[in-house]
Formats: sequence, C-alpha cells, structure tokens
Amino acid sequence: MSAEQAPAAPLQLGFLLVPTFAMLPYAATVEPLRAANLLLRRTLFEWRHLTIDGAPIQSSNGLRIEPDAGLGDALDFDVVFVFAGTGVERVDDERIVDWLRRLAARKVKLGGISGGTFLLARAGVLNGYRCTIHWDHAAALAEVFPDLDQRGTMFEVDRDRLTCSGGIAPLDLMHFLLTEWADPALAHSVSEWFLHRDARPLGTLQREGSALLERANDHRLRTAIDLMYQTLEEPVLREAVARHVGLSARQLDRLCLRDLGVSLAQIHRLLRLKRADNLLQQTNLPVTQVAVASGFGNPSHFSRAFRREFGVSPSDRRRPK
Repeated sequence: MSAEQAPAAPLQLGFLLVPTFAMLPYAATVEPLRAANLLLRRTLFEWRHLTIDGAPIQSSNGLRIEPDAGLGDALDFDVVFVFAGTGVERVDDERIVDWLRRLAARKVKLGGISGGTFLLARAGVLNGYRCTIHWDHAAALAEVFPDLDQRGTMFEVDRDRLTCSGGIAPLDLMHFLLTEWADPALAHSVSEWFLHRDARPLGTLQREGSALLERANDHRLRTAIDLMYQTLEEPVLREAVARHVGLSARQLDRLCLRDLGVSLAQIHRLLRLKRADNLLQQTNLPVTQVAVASGFGNPSHFSRAFRREFGVSPSDRRRPK
C-alpha cells in the first residue's frame, strides 16, 4: 500500500501508558507518526492516550500526561501499544489483562514497548509469537514466562504482534512499520527527519548491554560472549564456546585477555552474576531459584560469589517492594 493509495480513514492507534513508563521510547514511537502526517500533509495516523483508570500519569522523568480515556471507555483501535518501564514485573492488574485479551479477540494489532512486552505476556497474547523486551527485563520475562519465544533483538514484528526493546529502538520499529503501512520513501523521509540515517533492520540484536561487549573489538569474542549469555542457565563448556567461533580454547582465552584483560571464565562468571542481580531486583523468586536460573548449582557458592562481586548478600540486594 503506497502513501498515495492509503485509505482515507486514518489508522487509529492507542497508547496505554503504565506507571513509570519511560519518555524516550514513548517519544520515539509517537514522533515518527507525527512526522509522517506532516510530511505527507494529510492525516495517515491518529492516536489517543489511555491510562488504566483514565487519570493523569507521570513518566519516569516526572513529565505529566493527561490521557484521553481509560480502559473502560469504548474506543475502536487498529493498533494498541503498551508502554511500561522499571518495575513492570510487579504490575499485575486484571483490568489490563482483560482489556488486552478483548482487543486480541477483536484482532487488534498489539504492541509492547520496553517493559510493555511483559504485560502482553501476562495477558497471554504473546503465546505462539516471537517477541522481544529490553535486556534489563529479559531474564525476568524468561523466568516468569519460560515458554515464550523471546529473542534478544531490537524489535520483533510477528503477524499482529509488535514488540520493541525500548530506548531509541522504536525509531527502527517505526521505520519498519511505515515501510509496511505506507511506503519505503515515506519511512526514509521520516528517518531523515530525525537524523536517523541508518535504521536497524528486523533481527538486529540488542546485545547484553554490558561494558564487556563494548570493549570487545573482535567479532569472534562478541559472538562467544553472546553465546555464553544465551546459555547462562545451562552453561556451555569453554571448549564448546571456542569451537563455536572457530578457535581453540587457549586462543579464545588469549583473545579475552588481550581485548578485555580478563579470562573467559571471569567473563562467564560476571554474566551469570549480572543475570542473578537482575532477577533479584525484578522478581520475587527465592534466592535458590535465582541461583539455578543463573547457572549456579550450589546456593552457598552463589551467595559467596554474589557478595564478592556486589558487596551485599543476594537477599539484601532486592529492591524495596
């Protein structure tokens, strides 16, 4: 469908804002739609903001938004995006669950931005779909919903489900969607409008986000770290990691020491502890389950390693509820 052939009726979008949603991914989602309307000098997209109860809401930076409606209001949408941020793992509101299920039954396209994916999963509307979420929430999502087909990508578009990792990644998602909903020329013009010249395609990995990957210059080392991160619960052997990147175990160790100043075993240990730290702060899983999910078979060993790394015990690390 080209922009010229688009139907006269604008696409109707709903933005459900959940407490502590982040402003950056929200803006990176809505601004490309605004720019598309301006560049074409016609309204291709219209949107309304919703909160759970229709009351005003603050983003994580304190900016206050007045919504257009609450979940109980009768509104028709073609697409609905859910925005959520830190603490989304503890949002368990049946009003959201029921509303999303009703939308899914009506074949409305559903999207989760950043932590919003967690709420789509809680409603059961991601079963059988590929999805993604910000890496900071990924471990918790995998623990609570282990059967999801979760990818570590910037964004995923699988039929009528649209999920995005957050940050500035919605710019990439919207570039993809504008190509699908309008045409590539419009998508390119919108990306240029925001000086986003190199839109990342579907399937681009987020990476884990750690300083280790930023410092790893050799692509084989990056691949090895990615493999270890994806298999933390059931760690792969050092020799298997090395074979995966076409090196011997000794060569890979030398590469680690050259680029990062630490051994492969130290990298693996740090990744496991970072996973445990995320789970402790984002879920209510018992410490013993956190240990297992992070690849530590011995809870006592886990507690000692965690204290050495973070200076506190695992139980003391949890965020106040």
